[in-house]
Amino acid sequence: MPRTPDDVHWADYNAAQQGREVRPLCREVMELAGPGAGRQAVDLGCGLGLETRALLRAGWRVHAVDGEPGTGDRVLTTTRGCDRSRLTVEVRRFADLAALPPADLVYAGYSLPFADPGDFGRLWAVVRGSLRPGGWFAANLFGDRDAWAGTMHGTFLALSEVRQHLDGLQIVELHEEDGPGSSYRGPKHWHAFHVIARRPETPFSDTSP
Repeated sequence: MPRTPDDVHWADYNAAQQGREVRPLCREVMELAGPGAGRQAVDLGCGLGLETRALLRAGWRVHAVDGEPGTGDRVLTTTRGCDRSRLTVEVRRFADLAALPPADLVYAGYSLPFADPGDFGRLWAVVRGSLRPGGWFAANLFGDRDAWAGTMHGTFLALSEVRQHLDGLQIVELHEEDGPGSSYRGPKHWHAFHVIARRPETPFSDTSP
């Protein structure tokens, strides 16, 4: 079957990720959450599995999710040498993702912004619904002033919308980036929100959009 433009884009992107360091937000939430000790993590939009590998090495059980064909082979290659009895890989596009395993940590590194705007609320509810009491959530989200807003089909949020989606969670970090930077495609203006939040230990009523 011929590859679609999206398939080509993500194949090129994944190839460009070879050898990069674990993303800072993932390192930070792992430090805050402490040793995995067999707890469940989700790497949502896992790509090559670089953060999946870091989580496995820190003692987490990891459910790695990505919709791109070949994800299973890529993640298995990246995690060679890890205890893969604690690893599950789900190849599923966000539009088809109905549930996630109950998790003590959900990491979504620059993946949620690529959800269709009409599907973002449902996907956000799936992520929030998977968090166990005390569970950690870390994500990089695109802001509405990002250079890619209006040029690609994705979800770009204002700060007020980010706060609305986080309602009911304990916000540990909410850092707004708004300025020039680089991407694997070259220079661009970044507008992004780097979020770490935690579900309260006591039950809450989830009324997020």
